[in-house]
Amino acid sequence: MNPVALVTGASRGIGRGIALQLAKLGHDLVINYASNESAARQTAADCLAAAPKTIRAEPCQADISQSADREKLLAFTRRAFGRLDLLVNNAGVAPATRADLLDATEESFDRLLAINVKGPYFLTQAVARWMIEQVSAAANSATTTSPLEAAPPYRPKIVTISSISAYTASTHRGDYCVSKAALSMLTPLFAARLAEHGIRVYEIRPGIIATDMTGPVKAKYDELIAGGLTPIKRWGTPEDVGLAVAALAQDLLPFSTGEVLNVDGGFHLRRL
Repeated sequence: MNPVALVTGASRGIGRGIALQLAKLGHDLVINYASNESAARQTAADCLAAAPKTIRAEPCQADISQSADREKLLAFTRRAFGRLDLLVNNAGVAPATRADLLDATEESFDRLLAINVKGPYFLTQAVARWMIEQVSAAANSATTTSPLEAAPPYRPKIVTISSISAYTASTHRGDYCVSKAALSMLTPLFAARLAEHGIRVYEIRPGIIATDMTGPVKAKYDELIAGGLTPIKRWGTPEDVGLAVAALAQDLLPFSTGEVLNVDGGFHLRRL
C-alpha cells in the first residue's frame, strides 16, 4: 500500500515540483488544481512516468478558498484512496497587480487572504480531523492484526509552503506579505494541537523560486542575486522545494514539529 499525498496547487510551479518528488518516493497523489485542467493532467502523467514503482496520480479540481470545494477535495481523496498520509498546503496566489501600499485595493486584499490563508487554514482543520480518525484506526488495527498482516506504520504529516515574504517587507505587494505572515502562524498552531496524536506539522519557506509567478520580475531578481542578495547565487527551483518536502515525507525529522525549513539560498541570514 502506497502512502497518499494531497498537494494543493499542484498543476504548475512549486506544486508540480513537489508532486514529482513525492512520486519518486512512491506516493500516490491527489493533484489539486483550481482551473488549469490540462496542466494538472500533464503533471499527473509526468508523476506516473517519474515513479520507480506503480503509483496513482489523480487530478481534482477545487478552489480551496471555497468551503464546498474543500469538502469536495477531501471527499474525492477519501473515495479514490481511502487514506491520507501527507497534506501539502501549496496553493497560493500573488496580487493580480503589484500596487503601492498606499494604492492597494480591498478587493485584492480579500482575494489573497481567502486563498492564501483561509483556504489552507480550514483545509488543514478538516484534514487534521480525518488524520486523527486514521491514527485511532491504525492503533486499533495494530492490536487486532497479526504482524504479518499489519499495514505500514501510519505517520501523518502536514506541510505548508509559505514564503520569505512572511517576514520581508515588499511595499508593492503588501497584501501578499500580510497573507504569508498570517499563513506562517498555521504551522505552530496545528503543530501544538496535533502533537498528541502523532501528527507532525512543518513549514517550508521558499525564497526566490523560478516559476510563472516570478517570471515578470526575472530581470530585477537576476540583478539582485548577482549582487549578493543570497549567499547561494542562483535562483531556486521547484525541485529544491520538492526535495525539502520529500525529506519530511520520509520521516527524516522524527523528533521535530512546528519547524520552519528555509529553502531560500541563505536569504534569511543576516550578514555584515
